[in-house]
Amino acid sequence: MIIFKGVESITEDFCGSFVTIGNFDGVHLSHQFICSKLASEAKKAVTKSLVITFDPHPKMILHPDIRPFYLITTLEEKLKLLENCGIDGTLVIPFTLDYSHITAEQFVRDFLGKKLAVKKIIVGHDYTFGEGKKGNSDYLISCGDEIGFAVEVVDAFKVDDNIISSTLIRTLILKGDFKTVTDLLGRCYNVAGVVVSGKGRGMGLGFPTANIKPEKELLPPPGIYAAFANVEGKRFMAALNIGEKPTFADYTFTFEVYLLDFSGDLRGKRLETEFVEKIRDIIKFDSPEKLKEQIAADVDKVRSMLHKSI
Repeated sequence: MIIFKGVESITEDFCGSFVTIGNFDGVHLSHQFICSKLASEAKKAVTKSLVITFDPHPKMILHPDIRPFYLITTLEEKLKLLENCGIDGTLVIPFTLDYSHITAEQFVRDFLGKKLAVKKIIVGHDYTFGEGKKGNSDYLISCGDEIGFAVEVVDAFKVDDNIISSTLIRTLILKGDFKTVTDLLGRCYNVAGVVVSGKGRGMGLGFPTANIKPEKELLPPPGIYAAFANVEGKRFMAALNIGEKPTFADYTFTFEVYLLDFSGDLRGKRLETEFVEKIRDIIKFDSPEKLKEQIAADVDKVRSMLHKSI
């Protein structure tokens, strides 16, 4: 997949493309459906498929007062997931306050029509664009009839009773409901980071942990989670602890992972975790020995839950 940074970088061979437009945070099942459909239809029409997206997320520029605003995927992750859908190219438009004043008419007529000469646009049912979000699918359709491109609007995508959206997935992650998150994303939610030195308490308890400085702000509630850990191309079952250590009167935030069936020094290495399910809340134990017994039980539970998936 070719990545274009800014509209001026688009090459002529992408004129006449089939296009979809959106933020695509999370690249969840609905996004995947639209992008895979786009790639397939473009291939049949012997033209290119192009995703147009924005960085940073427009809400981070237009509503900086609304914090925190968490992203499900980093830009790098998003681009890789779009590539997995079979997309030929992705245009990443730098989103600024100046860019936010581009009207729906300018975006469609000057950019999509004149510059890209798009042949078809596929968008979700709730897509809006342009200054003040005055553009929508109906506006696209009317412009397409006039300018000469087709528009297809994809209906809301559901899993069970849930209409999939990035907003819903963020809410579920913040609640720690990873069974539903996995169903809506089509994969586990992941958080990566570099392993840093800790206080060595896990080693003292017989369960050495990798302390991670997480690269994402979007984290679930404190607790113990069944997870997978990926490091240097290998995947391990893992027990993941997020939060404080009340047994040791340590109330600093920690994000630490115990990798089952692993031995070695992970410090300085980048480790990716995939959340599967919450096991329990963090509680204060009467002694380190009691905590050690509980960790052993937690590890047994993780192994029982995940052994068929490794």
